[in-house]
Amino acid sequence: MEPAKLDHAALPRVAAVASEARATLWGRARRFLAKSAAPFGYISPTLILVSVLMLIPIAMVVSYSFKDNVIVQQNPVSVGLANYTKVLTDPDFLAALKNTFVFITASTVAHLVLGLGFAMMLNTSLLSGVTKTIFRIIYILPWLFTVAVIAVIWRLMLDPAGVVNYLLTTAGGMQEGVNWLSDPGTALWALTFINIWAGFPFFMISILAGLQGISGDLYEAASVDGASPFRQFWNVTLPQLRPVLISMAVLDLIWTSQQFALIWMTTGGGPLNVTEMLSTYTYKQAFSSYEFATASASAVIVLLLTMILAFFYVRLQRER
Repeated sequence: MEPAKLDHAALPRVAAVASEARATLWGRARRFLAKSAAPFGYISPTLILVSVLMLIPIAMVVSYSFKDNVIVQQNPVSVGLANYTKVLTDPDFLAALKNTFVFITASTVAHLVLGLGFAMMLNTSLLSGVTKTIFRIIYILPWLFTVAVIAVIWRLMLDPAGVVNYLLTTAGGMQEGVNWLSDPGTALWALTFINIWAGFPFFMISILAGLQGISGDLYEAASVDGASPFRQFWNVTLPQLRPVLISMAVLDLIWTSQQFALIWMTTGGGPLNVTEMLSTYTYKQAFSSYEFATASASAVIVLLLTMILAFFYVRLQRER
């Protein structure tokens, strides 16, 4: 057989087909890339904002924590873990850690108990609609006040010449007024009480929403089985509210551990460091002692503790 002869006239057509195929493939690739990149284009402003306001400052603070006293010195040098050792062995930091643990634990437990109690009261059928509305308005008021207003109100009320001491002395509970926020024996508990009072309405509203989402058929079935009101609460209400209660508890631990404004405007961490928290300790290290390196190390430690709580919160949400 004779070998096939090359048709030179067909070469331009072959080249054109190949070029068209390459153009088609390239067009498809561009469309695919554009389609894939479109979501990132939409969220790019948020990513840029988060990077500028969060990621970059966090990275800078972490880098500061491994150097000597930054910002106030022109050429700081690396000191390794010396700042972390200094912070973790500082008696003031250990006292702040202890106070923070007491503060957030007592606040979270009280928020859950009070929020559940008031939510159940507002959800009961024993009260009329008008009465529930009035109570809701009254109970939600603490949540509407700003931190500055709350601090001023309670500093006046807890003053030796304030309303609280007047009522207690009039009722015969004490002989003379007490400066609740300046007495080392009462300052931490008074501050915790203020935080509880200011935060429980949010728990009340959240738990009330959870209560109203529980099906009445469950209570009817429990009543038919002869369950008492307590057994209904224990076997129906609490299991149905468990996801809400756990989520709210973890969130409150995170929020309360970062509380600063209320503490600073009421006690400032005093007296004698009995109300010193991790937030106020870090602030004083940076802006009172100008020890920005140790303040950065303290901030990183607080960040790690908060990230642990955030991890459990995200895990609970994914399980739900």
